Amino acid sequence: MTPVVEWRDVSRTYDAAPPVEALKPCSLTIARGDHVAVIGRSGSGKSTLLNLLGLLDAPSGGTYLLEGSDVGGLTEAARTGVRNHLLGFVFQAFHLLSYRTSLENVELALLYSGVPPRRRRDSAAEALTKVGLAHRLDAFPPTLSGGERQRVAIARAIVKRPSLLLCDEPTGSLDSVTTGTVLDLLDELNGDGLTVVVVTHEDDVAKRARRLVEIHDGLLTEARA
Repeated sequence: MTPVVEWRDVSRTYDAAPPVEALKPCSLTIARGDHVAVIGRSGSGKSTLLNLLGLLDAPSGGTYLLEGSDVGGLTEAARTGVRNHLLGFVFQAFHLLSYRTSLENVELALLYSGVPPRRRRDSAAEALTKVGLAHRLDAFPPTLSGGERQRVAIARAIVKRPSLLLCDEPTGSLDSVTTGTVLDLLDELNGDGLTVVVVTHEDDVAKRARRLVEIHDGLLTEARA
């Protein structure tokens, strides 16, 4: 089966004086259904890794295959199209619109995908039900708890049925109890076959993943396979 992600000597160097090698040439394969945690100290290159995986940035060298297609050399506009189709994102900050209901926030992820309004609404309701928020469809983000807001953000990320879910410190703003609830949800989604990559500095979050990848000074190593 074709891996979701296959990197061959992918690197990223930023123009500076002198140039900054944020990610040294590395190879990484993420199979369908993998649950991978990426750990590393602040400044180690985690953000660069996530930006490259999420097509928010382009590699300076190497080959990036996503679902078997070479996406490393795409234009920014083409990367945007692939990103909207194949990738879902969950961030530490929930990035929800406070004046939109939970349902409307999730619907926005489908707004430019050509999905008819009725189907958008049905798909958003289905995604929110999946994350346990069927009773909060009409709630506005300021009335939701932190854990509920993050679950709305996860619903928004999965409503398009992405190939890969990328999570950047998804529990960084949550207390320990709520963290457990969100991690249980990510485990459940992964159990249903969704490929999940979590960037974290928290040991409890990293322990949930089946694979552990560590990045140190831009060098990627497999810590647990």
